[in-house]
Amino acid sequence: MIDPYLDQLTALADPERATGMAAYHKVERRYLGLSNPQVTDLVKGWRQALTVDERVALAAGLWQTDIYEARLAAAKLLEQARIRPDAAVWDLIQSWVPDFDSWALADHVCISGMKRLSADPSRIDDVAPWTRSEHMWTRRAALVITLPWTKQNNPKPADLEIRDRVLGWAAGYVPDRQWFIQKAIAWWLRELSKHDAPRVRAFLDQHGAAMKPFARKEAGKYLG
Repeated sequence: MIDPYLDQLTALADPERATGMAAYHKVERRYLGLSNPQVTDLVKGWRQALTVDERVALAAGLWQTDIYEARLAAAKLLEQARIRPDAAVWDLIQSWVPDFDSWALADHVCISGMKRLSADPSRIDDVAPWTRSEHMWTRRAALVITLPWTKQNNPKPADLEIRDRVLGWAAGYVPDRQWFIQKAIAWWLRELSKHDAPRVRAFLDQHGAAMKPFARKEAGKYLG
């Protein structure tokens, strides 16, 4: 099923650009050298022509190739905000998390995951175990995929419960000195500070001294 779609990706391959991408991402896999907009344009057409079940099947197959642009396309296939039913989409996204090995693919998958999590916030219980994983990218994904809860201007009580729950996860991450984890903490706090400065100030008062200096500075960027 995936061959015609892979053919469309490989037809746009740029070997020179692919070499540069491999050097930039520093993860050993095949790169075709496509730009993000090129993949987006292809996937837009595929998404319009396929049912949800067909999209899930195609996304699963593309991900298994381990080609960078194919994995990127797989994530983008599931990016639509309104998908019904979406249980199979959420299950597939969860199945990819242990495969994360770079910020670029992880973040694109998390963009799709954000939409499924926002559609059914009870799925936060599925995300909670990620925070205890030995896999750094899985732990990081728990913060990235919950970023929508940093952005509400008028959160409901249930949203505030999730916000506080994720802040608890972030507090538990503070002793982790890995750059990507510290960066994720800072990212969550920085975005939240635009909408809920008191919570961020309280977090930094309690945990800021233990954060890496760059992360503490970024977290407080908009606090003045």
